[in-house]
Amino acid sequence: MLAYITWDVSPIIAQLGPLTLRWYGLLFAAAFIIGSLLLTHIYKAERVSARWVDVITIYMVLGTVLGARLGHVLFYDPDYYLTREHFFDIFKIWEGGLASHGATIGILLATWLFARNNKFDYLWVLDRIVIVVATGGMCIRLGNLMNSEIIGRQTDVPWAFKFVRYDLIHRQETTIPQELRHPTQIYEALFCLVLFGLLYYLWNRYKEQTPRGLLFGLFVTLLFTFRFLVEFLKENQESFEDRLPLNMGQILSLPLILIGLWVLLRAGKNLNNRFGYAPRDLHEPAATPPPARPITR
Repeated sequence: MLAYITWDVSPIIAQLGPLTLRWYGLLFAAAFIIGSLLLTHIYKAERVSARWVDVITIYMVLGTVLGARLGHVLFYDPDYYLTREHFFDIFKIWEGGLASHGATIGILLATWLFARNNKFDYLWVLDRIVIVVATGGMCIRLGNLMNSEIIGRQTDVPWAFKFVRYDLIHRQETTIPQELRHPTQIYEALFCLVLFGLLYYLWNRYKEQTPRGLLFGLFVTLLFTFRFLVEFLKENQESFEDRLPLNMGQILSLPLILIGLWVLLRAGKNLNNRFGYAPRDLHEPAATPPPARPITR
């Protein structure tokens, strides 16, 4: 049995002149690369052209980044950002400050726009994209681990972590013994991995016959139920949360759980549209060239 694990990993991989390569940025990019490859496999298996993956990836990147940033600004620190002197700090994404609930809202809006503009069924898109989002969530939480951020409360479990860098930044008295904490980033990363396995198994079993809304409903319900529960093991991110009966992560999770349950209970029950629809255009025939004109002499 382990007494504890000392975590003193630098968030920086390398310094390349004026550029800083960070683990968080690398894992954030990896989330989209892995997701693109996975979504290509899913689309091809359902006879949907992989060219749509490039299109939806653009929507997803914009929706995720903008939603996550605005979520942090509006949900966690509006008093700072929504002032005249700090308003333009909103655009300094490299300084940190991304909220997963904001990213969720951004993804929902981005996929709605993609579906509307390209004649896909909205829930069909969501049912496939949540498989990808599960892997992305795992990568992001590992990035949080590398940053020694979003840490857990004190604990004496044998797998507790001593977050050396967190304590050095947040403690004024260096003589105070460092605390042992829950590695909640790992809990969430592992849950996302399990959730990915479940969603991929169900999709692989049904593919084109996947009940419309099943995967999305499961994902939202399970992910945010787990998020609600794991927040009891986390330190609050902002001081104002100490005055609330539930922290902000839990408050924002509740409506998403209800939405997930509503979609899940209705999954596949629309007799006119049980499985959703998408352009089945993987093997579209090439355009027929015009007949050659006869040569006259």
